Parts: sequence; structure tokens; C-alpha cells
Amino acid sequence: MKCDIVLAGVGGQGILTIAAILGKVAVAEKLHVKQSEIHGMSQRGGSVFAHLRLSSQPIFADQITLGTADMVVAMEPMEALRHRACLAPQGILITDQTPLVNIPDYPQESQIREELRAMPKTLLLDTTSLAKASGNPRNTNVVLLGAIANFLGLDAAILEKAIQQHFAPKGDTVVQAALQAFRLGKEAKSA
Repeated sequence: MKCDIVLAGVGGQGILTIAAILGKVAVAEKLHVKQSEIHGMSQRGGSVFAHLRLSSQPIFADQITLGTADMVVAMEPMEALRHRACLAPQGILITDQTPLVNIPDYPQESQIREELRAMPKTLLLDTTSLAKASGNPRNTNVVLLGAIANFLGLDAAILEKAIQQHFAPKGDTVVQAALQAFRLGKEAKSA
């Protein structure tokens, strides 16, 4: 097993939560893990991204080189486009369709969607609606985690256990909503 994932978003969207959960699951599954993250101006709505490398063989570098990522996963469509050069030709881009307009010259939403749909393998999700349906509108990152799970070959029950452990300090209501968001993400189809 080998999977190189670039996770991208804007500060506060939960990119590092996805990386933490996947990292814990990989360690529990006796996989090798390397992770690096760039926070940038995350506290001011700036770009955040993480490179997450999972493998059954030793990993010698924590950075993913351009054109080699198996997945680019973005919490926001502009961040998906920003990191698409990381994607391998056979890789998949998974992104939320809802823009987070945090700059004055943010491109037209229709233009972004057109560029995303022109890519060979893109899963464009309405994570906002799915997160609301889960019972917690903040669960957009967990919806994306569910979508990622479809391409990892890891047991969904192990991922659900990691989600339970991660959110347990926040109470059972939060845990149940996170589990529902994960399941909705696993079932989601491109918007």
C-alpha cells in the first residue's frame, strides 16, 4: 500500500484534523507515515496544506513532489486548483464545491468549477449540505474524510473508531454527528 495525499484549505477548516485522524489510523494499521504541514497565515484565513504519505514500505521523505500525489483533497475549490500540479496523472482530486471567498479578486465560481470538471478525475462535493445533514455544519472536513476513505483501502470501522476517539472529548452528540458526516462522505457522488 502506498498513498500520497496533499490536503489543502484555509486556516480553521480542519485540514490538520483530517491529517491527524488518517495518521493515527495508519499507525494503528502498522503503516509507515510521514506528514508535513504548512500553516502560513492560517489564523488570518490564509492557506494551510499538509503532505501525508502512507505506505507499507519505509518512507524517506515527508514532502510530495509535483506530479506524484495520489490524491489532492481540498476544503475549498480555489485551494484545489492551487495544488492540482501536485497530482499524478492517474490521481484523483477531491474537493468541496463551496468557495471560501477570502480575497478581493477571487475568481468566478463558474470558472473554477469549469476548470475542476476539466480535470480527468475530480470528485466535486457539496460538503456544506452533507455536513448540515450530519447534524453539525462544521463537519465539512469529516465529510471529505469519508470521501477519501473510498480510495485508501482501509477498513471503515477502523476509521470510524479513530473519529470517535478524536471527537470524544467534545461529547457524544459531536461524535455521532462526525460519524454521520463520515458515512455521508463515503456515499457522496460528484455534485
